[in-house]
Amino acid sequence: MLTHRSITKIAITVVALLTTLPLAAQQRITRAEYIDQWADVAIEHMEIYGIPASITMAQAIVESGSGNGVLARTANNHFGIKCGSTWKGGKVYHDDDAKGECFRAYDSARESFDDHAEFLHTRSRYEFLFSYASDDYVNWAKGLKKAGYATAPTYAEGLIRVIETEKLYLLDRKNGRKLYNEYVAEKFAAKQPKIKPQPKPEKSEEVKDQTLAYADTGIDPDNFRVTINSHCGYNVYLTNGSNYVVAREGDSYKTIAKLFELPQRTVRKFNDADKSSELKAGDVVYIERKATRWRGNNLIHKTKRGETPRLLAQIYGIRLKSLCKLNNIDPDVIFSTGESIRLR
Repeated sequence: MLTHRSITKIAITVVALLTTLPLAAQQRITRAEYIDQWADVAIEHMEIYGIPASITMAQAIVESGSGNGVLARTANNHFGIKCGSTWKGGKVYHDDDAKGECFRAYDSARESFDDHAEFLHTRSRYEFLFSYASDDYVNWAKGLKKAGYATAPTYAEGLIRVIETEKLYLLDRKNGRKLYNEYVAEKFAAKQPKIKPQPKPEKSEEVKDQTLAYADTGIDPDNFRVTINSHCGYNVYLTNGSNYVVAREGDSYKTIAKLFELPQRTVRKFNDADKSSELKAGDVVYIERKATRWRGNNLIHKTKRGETPRLLAQIYGIRLKSLCKLNNIDPDVIFSTGESIRLR
């Protein structure tokens, strides 16, 4: 019969075996994907506790290797928080300052982020940090080192370097997520080759392909769909001020994101796509954030039976949330023929 002690040993052995797996064999995430995944939580904690969102993200990046570290992979521990005498939750053992130290284990990464905020908020040694403004990341970083959060002599400098390299301080400002997303979009745009004017094509296979994508929408794509560039064999189009490509057979949000060096989560957000949805050939895939309203001449779209708000949002390059708010409709509604949908 297994005793509590033997069960604990087995659990530790399993964790040890897991940690020997090379990270290359596991799905690594990039720093950009990691920031995109957790920035909203960091902002939420800033609003609740006063901890700069930039500090939360920088600590998570440094402590967890952007979610790819051993503790993050095996114990959902993204901040390197050790057990301590009062900890009653799960535990794992890992070599750090000493061999086989006890670290907190969580059921989810979100629990780790929540515990980090509570950890700083409730420990008396960190109390002085909350006298600093929630956008004073420099003093917060130095204060964390002074309070003994980490033993590395350059811990504060490391946090500041990450914050300034990734422009995480934008998250600390009003409308921080919007400011950060705009920075990411500008960074992406700067990497793209300069656009060269192209002569208007004669009727060709390219024009046929453009027309096919909207064959069932009742909208003339030549009125608003403009080829502005090409990238890795894909035509890049412009609608309502936003760039997009047309998916081919076998494309996915993951492949399109990789092609344009964007986090997959960001591409899904650009296209109002949930985690379960995937692409099919002919789908429009925006590679930057859509506008909040239609900038063209048409004020109203007359629907065809079976059209949806998301389809119209993709056709006109409008954010789904904005289109639904403008028309006071549910995003899951399916239109009948002849309904009038405002575009601006």
